[in-house]
Amino acid sequence: MATQVVMPKLSPTMEEGQLSRWLKKEGDPVSMGEPIAEIDTDKATMEMQALGNGVLRKILIKEGESAPLGQLIAIIGEADEDISAMLKGGAPASGGKAADVSPAPEPSTQPQQTDAPTKAAGSAPATQPPSSDGKATPASAPAESGGRLVVSPIAARMAAESGINLGSVKGSGPGGRIIKRDVEAALSAGGTAGKAEAGSPQRQSRAVKSGAPAEESVIRGASPFRDVPMSEMRRTIARRLVTSIGPVPHFFLTTEIEMDRSADLREALKEVYPQQKISLNDIVIKAVAWALIQNPDVNASFQDKVIRYYEHADIGVAVATDNGLITPVIRSADLKSISEINSEIRELAERARARKLTPDEYTGATFSVSNLGMYGIDEFTAVINPPEGAILAVGAMTPKAVVKNNEISIRQMMRVTMSCDHRVIDGAVGAEFLQAFKKAMENPLYLVVPDAG
Repeated sequence: MATQVVMPKLSPTMEEGQLSRWLKKEGDPVSMGEPIAEIDTDKATMEMQALGNGVLRKILIKEGESAPLGQLIAIIGEADEDISAMLKGGAPASGGKAADVSPAPEPSTQPQQTDAPTKAAGSAPATQPPSSDGKATPASAPAESGGRLVVSPIAARMAAESGINLGSVKGSGPGGRIIKRDVEAALSAGGTAGKAEAGSPQRQSRAVKSGAPAEESVIRGASPFRDVPMSEMRRTIARRLVTSIGPVPHFFLTTEIEMDRSADLREALKEVYPQQKISLNDIVIKAVAWALIQNPDVNASFQDKVIRYYEHADIGVAVATDNGLITPVIRSADLKSISEINSEIRELAERARARKLTPDEYTGATFSVSNLGMYGIDEFTAVINPPEGAILAVGAMTPKAVVKNNEISIRQMMRVTMSCDHRVIDGAVGAEFLQAFKKAMENPLYLVVPDAG
């Protein structure tokens, strides 16, 4: 009995997926629970497993193509089974059934970018509507158009990291597009032929490093420009921002904190844990968790008809990746030591940049922290990640002249701004949280002495 394989929902915010790699080819035997493909979602690359036995009869979505949730992407059936009705979009043949596929228990350890096709501004979508036989047809583009190379995102990233000049690589993808295996072949051949030079078309930009090749165009009388296809992650960020800064009534609270004692604690912890690189951000996360337990009205989220209050502080930590921002979650940070928080943040951040996080590792935070202090930013405001009730924006620690005991002295100072959802948090409630956070940062013994405060 034939089984329809459709694009699965592999993350809570996923609306479509890119087929990163087929692990099976047409004609291969397939067993229930066996991984058959890698799907690039908005947050990670994950394996999907088959929910049927038989043979992979037909692949309808090629590597690098995208499909919305529920779209037919493959058919599993018996070797001699008639699947013509399925291919034409009709009822499943031989009493066949439509079935989803499930994500593997662990994220893929395979390469995490996708060979997504690129397209110039104004060109047809990479995937056209299904043809009469039910198969999605990719819109092929020539390998070069007006001197422009057509390169998949993963191929562009691999070339950027390896210094390969794509102008010397022959594409084997649709229409001569350069894809992952072409760059791998160039690397295996030694990769010395055609190394990229500064100032050449292979010049590195952030867009190319992120795996999104830029399509360059020139309009008479105007400056040259590039159209960079958005990744699934960047599209999701755009959608979620629209649901945050507009519908969520933000208000902002800013305070300045004397950081000398926290800086001293960091140096002391570095001596105790020399194998770890304890950062001020680790202390910030612990202080936020401590302040949330002291002020439970802030450890809450808006849920349409109710306000949900949480018993523990699950802190989302904003991590910048080449594909966009993601917030891995430190669960029950109020119960963990600064050293434990440090280890967990580093491990989650590393896996986030490799796109190996599972959905439960980046969803469900009760409060988020965004720190741009390491970039020299003194102060900024952050956008709340719904349904969370607040987010804390942390600036740089810098020496400043301050008046203390009627004397001018130099102190390490840091400014933080709290963005609050006014449906959940009132001004006085937010201010009390910031007072507790400031208390913990200026007297960090509260964070290391059990039951302090």
